[in-house]
Amino acid sequence: MNLANRITIARIFLVPIIMFFLLIRIKFPDIKIDEFSITYNQIIAALIFIIAASTDSLDGYIARKNKLVTNLGKLLDPLADKLLVTAVLVSLVEMNKVGAWIAIVIISREFAVTGLRQIALLEGIVMEASKWGKAKTAVQITAIIALLINNFPFAFLNFPFDTIASWFAAVITVYSGIDYFVKNKHVIDFTEKTQ
Repeated sequence: MNLANRITIARIFLVPIIMFFLLIRIKFPDIKIDEFSITYNQIIAALIFIIAASTDSLDGYIARKNKLVTNLGKLLDPLADKLLVTAVLVSLVEMNKVGAWIAIVIISREFAVTGLRQIALLEGIVMEASKWGKAKTAVQITAIIALLINNFPFAFLNFPFDTIASWFAAVITVYSGIDYFVKNKHVIDFTEKTQ
């Protein structure tokens, strides 16, 4: 197994660790500054999430640079991304930090585009990530980090950056999903093939 795939697998293994720190019932003491507070659990989960999210670009870069692109990597990389975002979003819903509808919109788009990619693969077509897909990932990660750290430092300014970022993530997620389907509509054959 090459280095790029090992990094991707490490990202997958970080998912339950992040969830453990977010959902653990025994909490470390809170850090309080004026009216702002955050638990050590959230800080640890946020740091692990940032490390995991940063490996997304790293594994792809290593695979391309060293010509280590494999079918396993093509399968695992998007799976790791979806597991990471989905697990953290579900945890944030459980913690009442993000609306369930935002999580459902984001997760639904991931299922839909994954389905489209599978249909394309059956036809021998590899769908490359679009610029909107990459922007979607960056906005989602930014929103999740803001939610994980209780809107720090914007909480001191009474500016709801985490809420705005969450809404923007939902909007760009829907737009990027529509973009994938419009640009790849030729992949979906609505006529039944006869043999």
